[in-house]
Amino acid sequence: MPLDLNSDLGEGFGSWTMGDDAAMLDIVTSANIACGFHAGDPSIMRRTCALAVERGVRIGAHVGHRDLAGFGRRAIAIEPAELRDEVLYQIGSLEVFARAAGDRVRYVKPHGALYHSAAGDPRLAAALVGAMVDFDSELALLGPADTHMAKAAEEAGIRFVGEGFADRAYTAEGLLASRKLPGAVLHTKEAVAQAVSIAMSGTARIVDGSGEVTVAAASLCVHGDTPAAVEMARLIRSSLTEAGIPVEAFV
Repeated sequence: MPLDLNSDLGEGFGSWTMGDDAAMLDIVTSANIACGFHAGDPSIMRRTCALAVERGVRIGAHVGHRDLAGFGRRAIAIEPAELRDEVLYQIGSLEVFARAAGDRVRYVKPHGALYHSAAGDPRLAAALVGAMVDFDSELALLGPADTHMAKAAEEAGIRFVGEGFADRAYTAEGLLASRKLPGAVLHTKEAVAQAVSIAMSGTARIVDGSGEVTVAAASLCVHGDTPAAVEMARLIRSSLTEAGIPVEAFV
């Protein structure tokens, strides 16, 4: 069964840069492009979309809270109706640049704090999916399986794609371990091993080393801001290929 490889890209702002987007786009099959709320600006969005289209990489809207200072990783209280409008705004903003580059937004992936809150709160999950329906019901939603996010997508007739993380450890409950915990961010060798484990057996390591947890994923993420992210992604892709697992976009 094919597996998608995605990365969070376009996460600079103004003169501030993060990661080597051009190099990562030579490796991944899907690009989660920041839409200006947690990171990104119009010029970066345009440039990243153009690079993705040149390389045949699928474009996804990486939507988040309006939190440039906190990089979208801070929990923010927000009413569902406001979140729905903010997500719709972000998808539409990226769509303009995707179309200018000759393609379109194919899917949505929440970022940071929104990823976790929409997974755990049915009201926010419904708001997120509602914005997708408002924009285009053909969009897919990329996120953690067996959560409110997945349930909301199913109820709205939106295609849901389960995501796993190569470079992050998990809790025993199947959630991403907090970055504050030792061992939460995996180094290259560990990340490659985890990517193959998720692809082959649907399991990932628990952060405290107590065992493994089930991770249902049709797409694997390598964070663009992870140290040595490009080399990590390259080794993951080659390792998956060697294991007989085709790496292809899910849309």
